[in-house]
Amino acid sequence: MAINETTEPDHDAAWRERAIKRLKKRRDFYGHVLVYALVNAVLVAIWAVTDLHGFFWPLFPILGWGVAVVLNAWDVYRNDAFAEEQIQREIEYLRRHG
Repeated sequence: MAINETTEPDHDAAWRERAIKRLKKRRDFYGHVLVYALVNAVLVAIWAVTDLHGFFWPLFPILGWGVAVVLNAWDVYRNDAFAEEQIQREIEYLRRHG
């Protein structure tokens, strides 16, 4: 059982707050992906209109910003709950290494 799991009714507000936070992060991520796609599409269009056979310079913002999008996705979709085994292992480590 994860540390964040509980069945007590007085924790419903905390669960609701956590759910709302996750939903907002997900909505913000979708907005980030949309802006990423639109801006990079405009950059590719500018490149195509100005110098179609030249160096594909939009590659730099696509890759650079793409790293940020991937990190944002990791933050939004990773599991943030800890299993009791992980917590106990960390407690033992701290006890040994202080």
